[in-house]
Amino acid sequence: MSGQEPEQSQALTKPAFSELQASALVESVFGLKVAKIQPLPSYDDQNFHLHVLSGDPREYVLKVNNTESSRNADLIEVQSRVMMFLQAEGFPTATVHPTKGGSLTSLMSLDSGSETKSYLLRLFTYLPGRPIAQVPVTPKLLYEVGKLAAQMDRSLEKFRHPKIGSLHRGDFIWNLRNVPLLEKYIHALDPSKNREMVEQVLLRFKDEIVTKLNHFRECFPALLSGINHGDLNGYNILVEASGEASGDPAYRVSGILDFEDMSHGYYVFEIAITIMYMMMESKDSLAAGGHVLAGFESVIPLTAEERGALFLLVSSRFSQSLVMSAYTCQLYPENKDYLMITAKTGWRHLQNLLETGQKAVEDIWFETAKSYRAGAL
Repeated sequence: MSGQEPEQSQALTKPAFSELQASALVESVFGLKVAKIQPLPSYDDQNFHLHVLSGDPREYVLKVNNTESSRNADLIEVQSRVMMFLQAEGFPTATVHPTKGGSLTSLMSLDSGSETKSYLLRLFTYLPGRPIAQVPVTPKLLYEVGKLAAQMDRSLEKFRHPKIGSLHRGDFIWNLRNVPLLEKYIHALDPSKNREMVEQVLLRFKDEIVTKLNHFRECFPALLSGINHGDLNGYNILVEASGEASGDPAYRVSGILDFEDMSHGYYVFEIAITIMYMMMESKDSLAAGGHVLAGFESVIPLTAEERGALFLLVSSRFSQSLVMSAYTCQLYPENKDYLMITAKTGWRHLQNLLETGQKAVEDIWFETAKSYRAGAL
Protein backbone atom coordinates (compact mmCIF):
# COMPACT_ATOMS: atom_id res chain seq x y z
CA MET A 1 0.00 0.00 0.00
CA SER A 2 0.88 3.61 -0.10
CA GLY A 3 3.33 4.88 2.47
CA GLN A 4 2.30 8.49 1.95
CA GLU A 5 -0.69 10.64 2.77
CA PRO A 6 -2.97 10.81 -0.29
CA GLU A 7 -3.84 14.46 0.20
CA GLN A 8 -0.26 15.06 -0.92
CA SER A 9 -0.37 12.62 -3.82
CA GLN A 10 -0.33 15.32 -6.47
CA ALA A 11 3.20 16.21 -5.28
CA LEU A 12 4.31 12.58 -5.20
CA THR A 13 6.55 11.22 -7.92
CA LYS A 14 6.85 7.48 -8.34
CA PRO A 15 10.44 6.47 -9.18
CA ALA A 16 11.05 5.35 -12.74
CA PHE A 17 14.59 3.98 -12.79
CA SER A 18 15.58 1.61 -15.56
CA GLU A 19 17.07 -1.78 -14.75
CA LEU A 20 20.45 -0.48 -15.91
CA GLN A 21 20.21 2.56 -13.62
CA ALA A 22 19.10 0.41 -10.69
CA SER A 23 22.04 -1.96 -11.21
CA ALA A 24 24.45 0.96 -11.25
CA LEU A 25 22.95 2.30 -8.01
CA VAL A 26 23.35 -1.06 -6.27
CA GLU A 27 27.03 -1.14 -7.22
CA SER A 28 27.82 2.50 -6.38
CA VAL A 29 25.77 2.74 -3.16
CA PHE A 30 25.92 -0.78 -1.72
CA GLY A 31 29.07 -2.15 -3.31
CA LEU A 32 27.46 -5.19 -4.91
CA LYS A 33 27.82 -6.21 -8.57
CA VAL A 34 24.48 -7.17 -10.10
CA ALA A 35 24.31 -10.31 -12.25
CA LYS A 36 20.55 -10.27 -12.91
CA ILE A 37 17.75 -7.81 -12.17
CA GLN A 38 14.02 -7.59 -12.78
CA PRO A 39 11.28 -5.17 -11.66
CA LEU A 40 8.70 -6.13 -9.06
CA PRO A 41 5.13 -4.74 -8.90
CA SER A 42 4.55 -1.88 -6.49
CA TYR A 43 1.97 0.69 -5.41
CA ASP A 44 3.81 4.02 -5.57
CA ASP A 45 7.44 3.06 -4.86
CA GLN A 46 9.74 1.08 -7.15
CA ASN A 47 11.15 -2.38 -6.36
CA PHE A 48 13.67 -4.65 -8.08
CA HIS A 49 14.60 -8.28 -7.44
CA LEU A 50 18.28 -8.81 -8.09
CA HIS A 51 21.00 -11.44 -7.98
CA VAL A 52 24.57 -10.43 -7.19
CA LEU A 53 27.77 -12.04 -8.42
CA SER A 54 29.31 -12.86 -5.04
CA GLY A 55 28.58 -12.91 -1.34
CA ASP A 56 25.96 -14.48 0.89
CA PRO A 57 23.10 -13.98 0.35
CA ARG A 58 23.06 -13.72 -3.43
CA GLU A 59 19.53 -12.29 -3.78
CA TYR A 60 18.20 -8.90 -2.70
CA VAL A 61 15.35 -6.46 -3.23
CA LEU A 62 16.19 -2.85 -4.04
CA LYS A 63 13.48 -0.48 -2.82
CA VAL A 64 13.31 3.08 -4.12
CA ASN A 65 10.81 5.16 -2.14
CA ASN A 66 8.65 7.75 -3.86
CA THR A 67 9.49 11.43 -3.45
CA GLU A 68 6.91 12.01 -0.70
CA SER A 69 7.98 9.05 1.47
CA SER A 70 11.61 9.96 0.88
CA ARG A 71 11.06 13.25 2.71
CA ASN A 72 10.36 11.36 5.95
CA ALA A 73 13.74 9.83 6.72
CA ASP A 74 12.82 9.25 10.38
CA LEU A 75 9.85 7.07 9.42
CA ILE A 76 11.91 5.08 6.92
CA GLU A 77 14.57 4.56 9.59
CA VAL A 78 11.99 3.19 12.05
CA GLN A 79 10.49 0.90 9.40
CA SER A 80 13.92 -0.55 8.71
CA ARG A 81 14.72 -0.99 12.40
CA VAL A 82 11.38 -2.71 13.02
CA MET A 83 12.11 -5.25 10.29
CA MET A 84 15.51 -5.98 11.77
CA PHE A 85 14.07 -6.18 15.29
CA LEU A 86 11.43 -8.70 14.21
CA GLN A 87 14.00 -10.75 12.35
CA ALA A 88 16.06 -10.95 15.55
CA GLU A 89 12.88 -11.98 17.41
CA GLY A 90 12.48 -14.96 15.08
CA PHE A 91 9.94 -13.61 12.59
CA PRO A 92 10.52 -14.29 8.87
CA THR A 93 11.26 -10.71 7.86
CA ALA A 94 13.99 -9.35 5.62
CA THR A 95 17.02 -7.57 7.00
CA VAL A 96 18.57 -4.42 5.59
CA HIS A 97 21.92 -4.50 3.79
CA PRO A 98 23.95 -1.41 4.71
CA THR A 99 25.43 1.03 2.25
CA LYS A 100 29.18 1.17 1.70
CA GLY A 101 29.24 3.87 4.36
CA GLY A 102 27.38 1.72 6.88
CA SER A 103 23.98 3.46 6.67
CA LEU A 104 20.61 1.74 6.24
CA THR A 105 19.46 4.23 3.60
CA SER A 106 20.92 6.44 0.91
CA LEU A 107 19.29 9.57 -0.46
CA MET A 108 19.69 9.84 -4.22
CA SER A 109 19.04 13.29 -5.74
CA LEU A 110 18.39 13.65 -9.46
CA ASP A 111 18.29 16.88 -11.44
CA SER A 112 15.48 16.57 -13.99
CA GLY A 113 16.18 19.99 -15.46
CA SER A 114 13.28 21.91 -13.96
CA GLU A 115 13.66 20.51 -10.45
CA THR A 116 15.68 18.18 -8.27
CA LYS A 117 13.93 15.03 -7.02
CA SER A 118 15.20 12.91 -4.17
CA TYR A 119 14.63 9.20 -3.56
CA LEU A 120 15.60 7.07 -0.57
CA LEU A 121 17.21 3.73 -1.44
CA ARG A 122 17.29 0.59 0.67
CA LEU A 123 18.52 -2.90 -0.06
CA PHE A 124 16.74 -5.83 1.62
CA THR A 125 17.63 -9.49 1.74
CA TYR A 126 15.32 -11.45 -0.55
CA LEU A 127 12.75 -13.72 1.09
CA PRO A 128 11.89 -16.90 -0.82
CA GLY A 129 8.35 -18.19 -1.08
CA ARG A 130 5.09 -17.59 -2.89
CA PRO A 131 2.50 -14.95 -2.00
CA ILE A 132 -0.39 -16.44 -0.08
CA ALA A 133 -2.59 -15.06 -2.88
CA GLN A 134 -1.14 -17.70 -5.20
CA VAL A 135 -1.81 -20.85 -3.15
CA PRO A 136 -4.91 -22.66 -1.86
CA VAL A 137 -5.75 -21.13 1.52
CA THR A 138 -6.78 -23.61 4.23
CA PRO A 139 -8.36 -22.97 7.64
CA LYS A 140 -5.06 -23.99 9.25
CA LEU A 141 -3.13 -21.41 7.25
CA LEU A 142 -5.71 -18.71 8.07
CA TYR A 143 -5.36 -19.55 11.75
CA GLU A 144 -1.58 -19.27 11.53
CA VAL A 145 -1.82 -15.89 9.79
CA GLY A 146 -4.10 -14.55 12.53
CA LYS A 147 -1.79 -15.89 15.22
CA LEU A 148 1.22 -14.35 13.48
CA ALA A 149 -0.46 -10.93 13.34
CA ALA A 150 -1.06 -10.99 17.10
CA GLN A 151 2.43 -12.29 17.86
CA MET A 152 3.96 -9.42 15.87
CA ASP A 153 1.91 -6.83 17.74
CA ARG A 154 2.94 -8.40 21.04
CA SER A 155 6.64 -8.52 20.11
CA LEU A 156 6.64 -4.95 18.86
CA GLU A 157 5.59 -3.77 22.31
CA LYS A 158 9.26 -4.31 23.20
CA PHE A 159 10.57 -2.24 20.29
CA ARG A 160 12.41 0.93 21.28
CA HIS A 161 13.77 3.68 19.07
CA PRO A 162 14.30 7.43 19.59
CA LYS A 163 12.31 8.21 16.43
CA ILE A 164 9.36 5.94 17.19
CA GLY A 165 7.11 9.00 17.41
CA SER A 166 7.16 9.09 13.60
CA LEU A 167 4.63 6.23 13.70
CA HIS A 168 2.01 8.62 15.10
CA ARG A 169 1.15 9.64 11.56
CA GLY A 170 -1.77 12.02 12.01
CA ASP A 171 -4.00 11.87 8.95
CA PHE A 172 -2.34 8.82 7.39
CA ILE A 173 -5.12 7.45 5.19
CA TRP A 174 -4.36 3.76 5.76
CA ASN A 175 -4.80 3.94 9.53
CA LEU A 176 -8.31 2.66 10.25
CA ARG A 177 -9.01 5.53 12.64
CA ASN A 178 -8.94 7.81 9.56
CA VAL A 179 -11.72 6.14 7.57
CA PRO A 180 -13.75 9.41 7.55
CA LEU A 181 -11.00 10.95 5.39
CA LEU A 182 -12.27 8.81 2.52
CA GLU A 183 -14.88 11.50 1.93
CA LYS A 184 -12.10 13.51 0.24
CA TYR A 185 -11.56 10.78 -2.34
CA ILE A 186 -14.97 9.22 -2.85
CA HIS A 187 -15.40 11.37 -5.95
CA ALA A 188 -13.19 8.78 -7.67
CA LEU A 189 -16.24 6.47 -7.64
CA ASP A 190 -19.02 7.17 -10.11
CA PRO A 191 -22.55 7.31 -8.63
CA SER A 192 -23.40 3.64 -8.28
CA LYS A 193 -24.30 0.83 -5.91
CA ASN A 194 -20.61 0.62 -4.99
CA ARG A 195 -20.49 4.25 -3.94
CA GLU A 196 -23.69 3.84 -1.94
CA MET A 197 -22.11 0.94 -0.03
CA VAL A 198 -19.07 3.00 0.88
CA GLU A 199 -21.23 5.94 1.96
CA GLN A 200 -23.21 3.58 4.18
CA VAL A 201 -20.01 2.30 5.80
CA LEU A 202 -18.66 5.83 6.31
CA LEU A 203 -21.86 6.94 7.99
CA ARG A 204 -21.85 3.98 10.37
CA PHE A 205 -18.14 4.42 11.11
CA LYS A 206 -18.63 8.02 12.23
CA ASP A 207 -21.61 7.07 14.37
CA GLU A 208 -20.37 3.81 15.86
CA ILE A 209 -16.54 3.73 15.76
CA VAL A 210 -15.28 7.28 16.16
CA THR A 211 -17.15 7.59 19.44
CA LYS A 212 -15.74 4.28 20.74
CA LEU A 213 -12.04 4.62 19.92
CA ASN A 214 -11.18 5.20 23.57
CA HIS A 215 -12.73 1.79 24.36
CA PHE A 216 -10.22 -0.06 22.17
CA ARG A 217 -6.93 -1.21 23.60
CA GLU A 218 -3.90 0.48 22.09
CA CYS A 219 -0.83 -1.64 21.60
CA PHE A 220 1.04 -0.80 24.81
CA PRO A 221 0.14 2.91 24.97
CA ALA A 222 2.15 3.61 28.13
CA LEU A 223 5.39 3.57 26.18
CA LEU A 224 3.85 4.97 22.99
CA SER A 225 5.44 2.07 21.12
CA GLY A 226 2.43 0.05 20.01
CA ILE A 227 2.72 -0.77 16.34
CA ASN A 228 0.39 -2.29 13.74
CA HIS A 229 1.89 -3.77 10.58
CA GLY A 230 -1.31 -2.53 8.96
CA ASP A 231 -1.11 -4.31 5.60
CA LEU A 232 -1.07 -8.10 5.93
CA ASN A 233 -2.52 -8.72 2.49
CA GLY A 234 -2.18 -11.70 0.20
CA TYR A 235 0.96 -10.35 -1.45
CA ASN A 236 2.73 -9.29 1.74
CA ILE A 237 2.65 -12.77 3.29
CA LEU A 238 4.89 -15.40 1.71
CA VAL A 239 4.43 -19.12 2.20
CA GLU A 240 6.31 -22.29 1.38
CA ALA A 241 5.24 -25.93 1.17
CA SER A 242 5.47 -27.81 4.45
CA GLY A 243 4.33 -31.29 3.38
CA GLU A 244 1.08 -32.93 2.38
CA ALA A 245 -2.26 -32.68 4.16
CA SER A 246 -5.15 -34.88 2.96
CA GLY A 247 -3.48 -35.21 -0.42
CA ASP A 248 -3.14 -31.42 -0.90
CA PRO A 249 0.01 -29.36 -0.35
CA ALA A 250 0.19 -27.73 3.08
CA TYR A 251 1.83 -24.34 3.49
CA ARG A 252 3.42 -22.35 6.28
CA VAL A 253 4.34 -18.68 6.45
CA SER A 254 7.90 -18.06 5.23
CA GLY A 255 8.03 -14.29 4.89
CA ILE A 256 6.41 -11.00 5.92
CA LEU A 257 6.85 -8.07 3.55
CA ASP A 258 6.13 -4.35 3.25
CA PHE A 259 6.26 -2.38 6.47
CA GLU A 260 5.43 0.91 4.74
CA ASP A 261 1.96 1.20 6.32
CA MET A 262 3.04 0.73 9.93
CA SER A 263 1.50 3.11 12.41
CA HIS A 264 0.62 3.38 16.08
CA GLY A 265 -2.67 1.60 16.55
CA TYR A 266 -5.08 -0.75 18.25
CA TYR A 267 -5.07 -4.53 18.40
CA VAL A 268 -8.53 -4.66 16.81
CA PHE A 269 -7.28 -2.68 13.81
CA GLU A 270 -4.63 -5.31 13.06
CA ILE A 271 -7.06 -8.21 13.18
CA ALA A 272 -9.72 -6.36 11.15
CA ILE A 273 -7.24 -5.56 8.38
CA THR A 274 -5.92 -9.12 8.36
CA ILE A 275 -9.42 -10.61 8.20
CA MET A 276 -10.35 -8.36 5.29
CA TYR A 277 -7.36 -9.42 3.20
CA MET A 278 -7.66 -13.10 4.04
CA MET A 279 -11.34 -12.98 3.01
CA MET A 280 -10.04 -11.92 -0.40
CA GLU A 281 -7.93 -15.08 -0.66
CA SER A 282 -10.50 -17.62 0.52
CA LYS A 283 -13.14 -19.59 -1.34
CA ASP A 284 -15.49 -19.24 1.63
CA SER A 285 -14.77 -15.62 2.42
CA LEU A 286 -17.19 -15.23 5.33
CA ALA A 287 -15.90 -18.33 7.10
CA ALA A 288 -12.30 -17.16 6.68
CA GLY A 289 -12.74 -14.42 9.28
CA GLY A 290 -13.47 -16.92 12.02
CA HIS A 291 -10.26 -18.88 11.44
CA VAL A 292 -8.13 -15.71 11.37
CA LEU A 293 -9.88 -14.44 14.51
CA ALA A 294 -9.26 -17.72 16.32
CA GLY A 295 -5.54 -17.51 15.59
CA PHE A 296 -5.34 -13.89 16.72
CA GLU A 297 -7.29 -14.56 19.92
CA SER A 298 -5.03 -17.47 20.81
CA VAL A 299 -2.52 -14.70 21.60
CA ILE A 300 -4.63 -11.57 22.19
CA PRO A 301 -8.31 -12.20 23.07
CA LEU A 302 -10.53 -9.30 22.05
CA THR A 303 -12.78 -7.45 24.47
CA ALA A 304 -16.55 -7.31 23.99
CA GLU A 305 -16.27 -3.75 22.61
CA GLU A 306 -13.57 -4.79 20.13
CA ARG A 307 -15.56 -7.80 18.95
CA GLY A 308 -18.61 -5.61 18.50
CA ALA A 309 -16.66 -3.27 16.21
CA LEU A 310 -14.98 -5.98 14.13
CA PHE A 311 -17.65 -6.28 11.39
CA LEU A 312 -17.68 -2.55 10.73
CA LEU A 313 -13.89 -2.27 10.84
CA VAL A 314 -13.53 -5.04 8.25
CA SER A 315 -16.13 -3.31 6.06
CA SER A 316 -14.22 -0.06 6.52
CA ARG A 317 -10.93 -1.59 5.40
CA PHE A 318 -12.65 -2.85 2.25
CA SER A 319 -13.87 0.70 1.69
CA GLN A 320 -10.43 2.20 2.24
CA SER A 321 -8.79 -0.14 -0.22
CA LEU A 322 -11.46 0.18 -2.90
CA VAL A 323 -11.79 3.96 -2.78
CA MET A 324 -8.05 4.61 -2.67
CA SER A 325 -7.42 2.15 -5.51
CA ALA A 326 -9.90 4.04 -7.69
CA TYR A 327 -8.42 7.40 -6.69
CA THR A 328 -4.80 6.35 -7.21
CA CYS A 329 -5.69 4.84 -10.58
CA GLN A 330 -6.69 8.32 -11.73
CA LEU A 331 -3.23 9.56 -10.78
CA TYR A 332 -1.27 6.61 -12.21
CA PRO A 333 -3.37 4.94 -14.94
CA GLU A 334 -0.26 3.18 -16.24
CA ASN A 335 -0.18 1.15 -12.99
CA LYS A 336 -3.85 0.20 -13.15
CA ASP A 337 -3.37 -3.58 -13.22
CA TYR A 338 -1.54 -3.57 -9.89
CA LEU A 339 -3.61 -0.86 -8.23
CA MET A 340 -6.90 -2.60 -8.97
CA ILE A 341 -6.01 -6.03 -7.53
CA THR A 342 -8.43 -5.57 -4.64
CA ALA A 343 -11.16 -4.10 -6.83
CA LYS A 344 -11.34 -7.21 -9.03
CA THR A 345 -13.23 -9.09 -6.32
CA GLY A 346 -13.35 -6.62 -3.44
CA TRP A 347 -16.65 -5.03 -4.37
CA ARG A 348 -18.29 -8.45 -4.45
CA HIS A 349 -16.87 -9.31 -1.02
CA LEU A 350 -18.01 -6.01 0.49
CA GLN A 351 -21.49 -6.42 -0.95
CA ASN A 352 -21.72 -9.97 0.40
CA LEU A 353 -20.58 -8.78 3.82
CA LEU A 354 -23.15 -5.99 4.01
CA GLU A 355 -26.02 -8.02 2.58
CA THR A 356 -25.37 -10.91 4.97
CA GLY A 357 -25.51 -8.43 7.83
CA GLN A 358 -23.53 -7.90 11.00
CA LYS A 359 -25.39 -10.38 13.21
CA ALA A 360 -25.12 -13.29 10.78
CA VAL A 361 -21.45 -12.60 10.01
CA GLU A 362 -20.59 -12.31 13.70
CA ASP A 363 -22.33 -15.63 14.36
CA ILE A 364 -20.06 -17.27 11.76
CA TRP A 365 -16.86 -15.66 13.02
CA PHE A 366 -17.46 -16.06 16.73
CA GLU A 367 -18.76 -19.62 16.54
CA THR A 368 -15.74 -20.65 14.48
CA ALA A 369 -13.37 -19.03 16.97
CA LYS A 370 -15.26 -20.72 19.83
CA SER A 371 -14.80 -24.11 18.13
CA TYR A 372 -11.02 -23.69 18.32
CA ARG A 373 -11.16 -22.87 22.03
CA ALA A 374 -13.31 -25.95 22.59
CA GLY A 375 -10.84 -28.11 20.70
CA ALA A 376 -13.33 -28.98 17.97
CA LEU A 377 -11.06 -27.57 15.23
